[in-house]
Amino acid sequence: MIRRRRAARAAPLAQGSDRAHYRVFEPIGVWTKTTGDPIDLRDTIFLNTDVFENKHHFVVGSHLNRERIPERIVHAKGFGAYGYFEVTHDVSQYTTADIFNGIGKKTPVVGRFSIAIQNLGGNDVVRETKGLAMKFYTKQGNLDLIGLHLPIFLYKEPFDFAQFVHAFKRNPKTGTFDNNMRWDFLTLRPEHFHTIMWLMSDISLPDGYRKIHYFPIHTYEIYNKKGERYYVKFNFRTELGVHNLTNAQGAAIALEDPDYFNTDLYNAIVKKNYPAWRLEMDILTRKDLTKVDYDPFDVTRLWKRGTYRTVPIGRLVFNRVVENNFKDVEQSGFCPDNLVPGIVGPLDAVFKSRRIFYQDAQNYRLGSNFANIRVNSPIYDKTYVRDGMPPLLDNMKDAPNYYPNSFNGPMPYVDESRPTDRMVILHRNAIDLQPMAEFYNEIVESDAHRQRIADNLAASLVEVIPDIEKKALRLMTLIDVDLGRRVRATLTALRAVDPQERQREIAQCIANANEIRKHY
Repeated sequence: MIRRRRAARAAPLAQGSDRAHYRVFEPIGVWTKTTGDPIDLRDTIFLNTDVFENKHHFVVGSHLNRERIPERIVHAKGFGAYGYFEVTHDVSQYTTADIFNGIGKKTPVVGRFSIAIQNLGGNDVVRETKGLAMKFYTKQGNLDLIGLHLPIFLYKEPFDFAQFVHAFKRNPKTGTFDNNMRWDFLTLRPEHFHTIMWLMSDISLPDGYRKIHYFPIHTYEIYNKKGERYYVKFNFRTELGVHNLTNAQGAAIALEDPDYFNTDLYNAIVKKNYPAWRLEMDILTRKDLTKVDYDPFDVTRLWKRGTYRTVPIGRLVFNRVVENNFKDVEQSGFCPDNLVPGIVGPLDAVFKSRRIFYQDAQNYRLGSNFANIRVNSPIYDKTYVRDGMPPLLDNMKDAPNYYPNSFNGPMPYVDESRPTDRMVILHRNAIDLQPMAEFYNEIVESDAHRQRIADNLAASLVEVIPDIEKKALRLMTLIDVDLGRRVRATLTALRAVDPQERQREIAQCIANANEIRKHY
């Protein structure tokens, strides 16, 4: 006879949470083996027994050896939540996409918030790109939008992606992050430096995932029922406003809670302070493309103010944390090429590369049937993709596994609104330092902020070898003489301070920030 015993099980919030949110539950049932047979208490005790006769011990141990899947190469550390997208404005004149049409329409969504370079278990509170990958479960299929907290991207040459990742990840010999590698690459690929300037600004030490704007970076082609085309950039604007930390506050929080971004998001949702973003799109017409004096498909630069108009679309809300991080976050797979009718894939070379390699990454990490994993499954699918490693779902039952066929296989449809011609974009290969100068002189609004950027850049150069340092200072001077002068002056001042004294000053800054945090 199997007896059910009452037991207490805690379901706490993350670190730093309110004790009032701890609850006690009854057990969910009798513990069984993976084959379903119940586990006797004596099968959980291995001392003074022949462990080789205990199948349960072998199953548990062997599964432990296999319970991790490959870590993402970038954006490895993340946290997820479920929510919905609600249409608030009529944009039918621009797109036939069902998700964006019908004021009040709600579409379920899962989001994965992440940080770019850190490994699993890394620190949230560092100057790195933050991301939000979104999967919208629409009636026309899954729409995946992958946003960054910066409105620009690192590069426009697809080949540079692997090189950048290797330079900014850990040194293969020392196993540490290495500023010599980073600055060596940046001085040889100066176009990447635009992003670095953003990362050294105040915006790149945000106060959690909730207080960040997110930008899917590409220029998307959309079309309406008449087949008229528009070129748009999607922007997710936080309703809480952008809030940033100082370096001292960031250092103090990092010591106290390296999972601060995850903790903050989790606690906010559980306490029903649901984070929300307004979705807008910046629009250029096909005629506008012939008038602008910049490349609107260049992901490394901003569109110039006054050349486009902005239209509101709707509201994104996350109101439910995931119940199981591995099931819903680690197993989630996002692909920029997951688009829906009414939205055509962007035309730039980076997107064309991403549409191939994101899919390949998911096939490697999760298996060729990753789209059948519950978190990745669309509302409706009929496909000729069959067999392979599980999960298979119903594997399309007895439908033919080839197309065309005369039996009960699924058939394609015709989107009569979809444009029939295609536009080809040729990008300029020359290095353009103008967007970096515009960022420094126009987007950064105060000398105090410019000095903080210079201080952060100088701090990253302290241990860099002289040859690379010289090239880095020359690059910054070419962008703006004032930037080069500030970085050089700060670097000289930093090197004049005794290293031990510098460590004491840093410790004092952290102590002061901790005092501020008590009332923060």
